[in-house]
Amino acid sequence: MKTAVIALGGNALLKPEDRGTYEEQMRNVRESVRHLASIIEMGYDVIFTHGNGPQVGNILLQNEVASKREIPAMPLDVCVAESQGLIGYMIQQALTNDLRRRGTERSATSMIIQVLVDEHDPAFDNPTKPIGPFYSEEEAKTLMKEKGWTIVEDRARGGWRRVVPSPEPIDIVEKEAIKRLIFGKTPGEIVIAAGGGGIPVIRTSEGYQGVEAVIDKDRASALLAKIIGEKLFIMLTAVDNVYINYGKPNEKPLGYVSLGDVKRYFAEGHFPPGSMGPKIEASIDFLENGGEEVIITSPENLEKAIKEGKGTHIIRG
Repeated sequence: MKTAVIALGGNALLKPEDRGTYEEQMRNVRESVRHLASIIEMGYDVIFTHGNGPQVGNILLQNEVASKREIPAMPLDVCVAESQGLIGYMIQQALTNDLRRRGTERSATSMIIQVLVDEHDPAFDNPTKPIGPFYSEEEAKTLMKEKGWTIVEDRARGGWRRVVPSPEPIDIVEKEAIKRLIFGKTPGEIVIAAGGGGIPVIRTSEGYQGVEAVIDKDRASALLAKIIGEKLFIMLTAVDNVYINYGKPNEKPLGYVSLGDVKRYFAEGHFPPGSMGPKIEASIDFLENGGEEVIITSPENLEKAIKEGKGTHIIRG
């Protein structure tokens, strides 16, 4: 049985020029799942994860508007759960429909997933992850006073924006249910899980409790792959390959590359935090904890990456 964890990048749902309407997102999802369905036809049982940045940002903005009409706003962990349901619904419907058209009687199932974090994680003392809309300086100061938020100025984009902690994921609460779905029979279920990095929760004396934080989706996806004993982890993004010296005259796409070389490139600063850095960190973590191969490529290049070795392949050893 061939299995894989595939992390969908933000471009699978929204393009830079999109406003974020349902119609735009559904159009993009339908286009992306054409490539995802191909790997299922090749005999893979797949767990899909996905980002949620624009969607949860819009939910937070809806919170702001609704609160002015005295409709209670929901906390961030609930907003992440809402985005998991929203995006999961679109992916599972589009993917199931595409498989039906191909004559494959299989369906996708989306799950609302909680991800455990440590309440003492240093990230809680140093919020860095921007979320939600931009505010004026006056609005920012009012919100910081009234709600206790941390809001910082983004001079490059001309506004003030809320930042929240981004703690390290340490466990998947529903991992056994995921294992039963993907490994319980042949073929296994097609699962959509850990969207947006999962709902961040801590463990208390009364059980799990949601917290105001956002988990990096690539790190959560790598953790999920590691926990279920997966050997292949695929991250889909806007480019066909990872590059060193990106944007420079001597830029070079990476094909097959060893874990050791990738760690050296990372230490040399080739993968900045705001772009490819989190994906490379997630790759290193996955491969150092039992994984065998990471593929980073675009959705359009996925089938060629599997069949012909296109894209970037990071290999342990």
